Amino acid sequence: MPRHAAARRYLMCRPQYFTVAYAINPWMNPAKPVDVPLAVAQWEDLRDRYRAFGHTVEELEPHPALPDMVFAANGATVVDGRVLGARFAHPEREAEAAAHAAWFRARGFGEPVEPLHVNEGEGDFAVTRNWLLAGRGFRTSPLAHAQAQEVLGRPVIGLDLVDPRYYHLDTALAVLDDRTDEIMYYPDAFSPGSRAVLRRLFPDALIAREQDAAVLGLNAVSDGARVFLPQAAQGLFGPLRERGFEPVGMDLGELLKGGGSVKCCTQELRG
Repeated sequence: MPRHAAARRYLMCRPQYFTVAYAINPWMNPAKPVDVPLAVAQWEDLRDRYRAFGHTVEELEPHPALPDMVFAANGATVVDGRVLGARFAHPEREAEAAAHAAWFRARGFGEPVEPLHVNEGEGDFAVTRNWLLAGRGFRTSPLAHAQAQEVLGRPVIGLDLVDPRYYHLDTALAVLDDRTDEIMYYPDAFSPGSRAVLRRLFPDALIAREQDAAVLGLNAVSDGARVFLPQAAQGLFGPLRERGFEPVGMDLGELLKGGGSVKCCTQELRG
């Protein structure tokens, strides 16, 4: 059966000031230089590809003191027009939350709900048809899950991350179709109990292999028909096609130096 894409609205932030000046995840090494023009070109390719497929891309103004603002997925979670703000785990990123909140206020979303506990937006919250999958273990506090359920109106399923390379849920799991509860994930990123929960809730999920997870192949964005993902995750392309999806390989190699790829750069504005 052919897949049908749904028009989406995304928020992105140009990596104009992107650099790796500190290390807050295992991917980051300040000794490795960043090619900023290349990072911008790769980011623009992703933005333009979204637009070419009919999606709307809004842009958040970058700030020179906040090099990680390019990872816009971390700034909030939006479901049915309700906005839960972010509260970052590391002081290097904490000012990003206010920049995101100001953007939402200026564009008629109303006042974002102030987070009571640490949560890093869509980095650790994944929205399916029936659930809000919520990561914990490295960044987002498990105490944030109750507020997310109350604000966003979805039952929360807490999932424990155990491998520091997969420090956010969006590095280990991707929603392929939020209309049918289809996902793909890498089991070894999760605790045994969380793997059991995922098997029970999503028995037909696409299971990623280590070599594809290790290039952040699960840091992907789907519109229900096309899956935008790192081009290095070649082992996922065939299984995605078998399920009727069109994989769209992207090169975000410079941004990988900061520990992010397609999904990290893309916050979805739902409703």
